[in-house]
Amino acid sequence: MHLKKYFVRALHRLQKGPGYTYKELLVWYCDNTNTHGPKRIIKEGPKKKVIWFFLTLLFASLVFWQWGILINTYLSYNVTSSLSIGFKTMKFPAVTVCNANPFKYSEVKHLLEDLDRLIDAALERILQPTPGNSSENPSPPLNLTLWYQIPLVLIDEHDKDNPIILDIFENNQTDEDNETAVGNKTSGDKETTRGNQTPGALPALCPQCSNQGSDNCTYRNFSSAAQAVTEWYILQSTSILSKVPLQDRIRMGYQAEDMILACLYGAEPCNYKNFTQIYHPDHGNCYIFNWGMDEEALNSSNPGAEFGLKLILDISQQEYIPYLSSAAGARLMLHQQKSFPFLKDQGIYAMPGTETSIGVLVDELERMGYPYSDCTNNGSDVPVKNLYSQYNTSYSIQACLRSCFQNHMVEICGCGHYLFPLPEGVNYCNNDNNPGWAYCYSSLRSSIKHRQICIDSCKETCNDTQYKMTISMADWPSEASEDWIFHILSYERDMSTNVTLDRNGIIKLNIYFQEYNYRTISESAATTIVWLLSSLGGQFGFWMGGSVLCLIEFGEIIIDSLWITVINVIGWCKSLKQRRARTRSPDAPPTVSELVEAHANLGFQHEDEGALPKGEELPPEPGTPPPNYDSLRVQPLDALGPDSDAE
Repeated sequence: MHLKKYFVRALHRLQKGPGYTYKELLVWYCDNTNTHGPKRIIKEGPKKKVIWFFLTLLFASLVFWQWGILINTYLSYNVTSSLSIGFKTMKFPAVTVCNANPFKYSEVKHLLEDLDRLIDAALERILQPTPGNSSENPSPPLNLTLWYQIPLVLIDEHDKDNPIILDIFENNQTDEDNETAVGNKTSGDKETTRGNQTPGALPALCPQCSNQGSDNCTYRNFSSAAQAVTEWYILQSTSILSKVPLQDRIRMGYQAEDMILACLYGAEPCNYKNFTQIYHPDHGNCYIFNWGMDEEALNSSNPGAEFGLKLILDISQQEYIPYLSSAAGARLMLHQQKSFPFLKDQGIYAMPGTETSIGVLVDELERMGYPYSDCTNNGSDVPVKNLYSQYNTSYSIQACLRSCFQNHMVEICGCGHYLFPLPEGVNYCNNDNNPGWAYCYSSLRSSIKHRQICIDSCKETCNDTQYKMTISMADWPSEASEDWIFHILSYERDMSTNVTLDRNGIIKLNIYFQEYNYRTISESAATTIVWLLSSLGGQFGFWMGGSVLCLIEFGEIIIDSLWITVINVIGWCKSLKQRRARTRSPDAPPTVSELVEAHANLGFQHEDEGALPKGEELPPEPGTPPPNYDSLRVQPLDALGPDSDAE
């Protein structure tokens, strides 16, 4: 059966009214649709037809405009935040406590001896700029190799246009290159401090600059010598300690049995064995209570100070490293179970000689994921490799940002920074193997470009728990009770009747839930598919008086139009093919397919005009000769084989 005949019959059966032309189809639609407006176009007079045509076109345009706004609003995936308050038994947070000083000075003094003598000599010259006031006591020679790797200099700014660079351990030189050295950046990093030193009272340019030229110097400026000395000492000690094996660094830190003197959780006693030890690069040995790694997390039975965690800590302030730890106290942080504690960002200090009470309130954050927000559930879809996964901790954005920075450090500087975990097969930076690491690290840390790359790569967690703290402090122990308290604590720790503790090292902590009310801040979709459909239908009904059935009618007309288009294309191709065949053989008799098509068209004509009674035939038109069937014998359609169609 021919394709065109199939489409014609299918269209004829699907619709009886629209017709077989676009005009007939459009008129039929306007006359039968339930949408207001099109009916008036075909039923009104000429003038009103024009008016109703423009009104229908205008309101249809408004509908499509409003639909565009609504769809765009839906695809923006806005969210609304809701706050709810609940009451339940909650898990007690993980509590991490560290000493503000990472290592015992007695354990690392042999490693930092040259560094300490250098900084002592430098401070002596800074505080006594006149050569006659310098100490005359003989001292061992200084190891200036460390000094020249990252020199510390002074800048005299009496003359703002011609500042003078004063290197502490060299002779003073004031030439025209001083101004140039201040402004240029090279691979040699120098810690500098700006001051109003008297020109000539201190030595000038260091050998590195004078030998290699002023273009090989770069300076980081500080407004105070205290800041410059601290930063310089941290960079130098980082290079030294990065070469020490991890087990040795743990041994040089504060041990749990020496630091945690007493522990009580609710009514149950505890001790240092209930804490998990981890090594933190900033604070040395840290101890986590209720981390939930090996055991089930503890629940808090009731709110209030009597049902929380009570600790007594000894920070041993006499063991502090003088130039590395300028603040004394305990660093602590409350966080979720199985999460890494980033104390430098989220921790708080507890002051020695005080009792610090911390009341806790819980906020639970529930963010919607993609496409409403760019958050992650476990970090698996974050392009940055989490270096903190070696601790078996959960994903956090702090871990991602630090991992990203360390990856950039390894890629650009060729080594990893001591404060962050190392990727596999990479070593920590130090002055011996990586002479320019300090400058590379400083440049990378201050680079807005690399910082933005990490911010764009990392994602917030979709579910998070935050602990809001209310902190209060009081002196502890009191003057009346400090004698017996220090005697007991000293005896329990050292088995000695002598007092080995003092107010400068003792800290008492009380951590508890203020109440069992917790707040949940959750996000929900501001626009849903139900909102979109109702809004679209409302606009369509308001401007056009239509409904979903009207859209179905419109879809039906589109399908009918496609049928007519296909039929017209097939008919055009067929006629083109026949014209080409007749051009090649103008006297050829009609083909079988042409006769079949004529027979089919005659059948459709009978259906439209009504079938004649059996045995009757249509009379021939006047003047038409009778057909001659002697020249061609036509077989019945049923007798035609599958290959009988010549076309």
